[in-house]
Amino acid sequence: MSQVKEVIVQGLWKNNSALVQLLGMCPLLAVTSTATNALGLGLSTTLVLTLTNLSISALRRWTPSEIRIPIYVMIIASVVSIVQMLINAYAFGLYQSLGIFIPLIVTNCIVVGRAEAFAVKNSPAMSALDGFSIGMGATCAMFVLGSLREILGNGTLFDGADALLGGWAKALRIQVFHTDTPFLLAMLPPGAFIGLGMMLAVKYLIDEKRKRRAAERSVLEGTPEKAS
Repeated sequence: MSQVKEVIVQGLWKNNSALVQLLGMCPLLAVTSTATNALGLGLSTTLVLTLTNLSISALRRWTPSEIRIPIYVMIIASVVSIVQMLINAYAFGLYQSLGIFIPLIVTNCIVVGRAEAFAVKNSPAMSALDGFSIGMGATCAMFVLGSLREILGNGTLFDGADALLGGWAKALRIQVFHTDTPFLLAMLPPGAFIGLGMMLAVKYLIDEKRKRRAAERSVLEGTPEKAS
């Protein structure tokens, strides 16, 4: 498996920050009440991860190891500030909806963790790919959880998409079913924990099924099982 493919697979599935490492739990559970909010924060985090990994990797040879963490935080804070201003300028409705969780990307363990674990050891191009893959993995998890909660809670999907994509996106709103009384459990934090637990269980079952199939193939082919 090439390094590029390995980085992508690790970020999207094997080392998914939300479903494997369980990092960034606060925004994952708090913001995913709708698919639009989940997608907005996920894409913002992806942009921050990509740019910070790229910047930190490019500057790694000139970064003193003794003060590297404060420098990482300064770079991350600068990128987050730029992203925050862009969202405020071009998606003000989403900016209001996400609130404090946009600047809190600075403190997200995923961002600092990838800088320390990958960006300082690899080329800028591979570091940017790693940040993008990790971010998209988290975005996919947020989007699935947000979609489930929105459908179960309000019977809609992509409600408020115009706040993220503009006025034309109002047509994306889907009324899955009509309800006069929202299902509050799905919209409140307990529903987020339950939904996340279900997603973790599904991923575990998929991984176990793949391991069994790999073991069966290795036995049939007479080759030792390759660790996943």
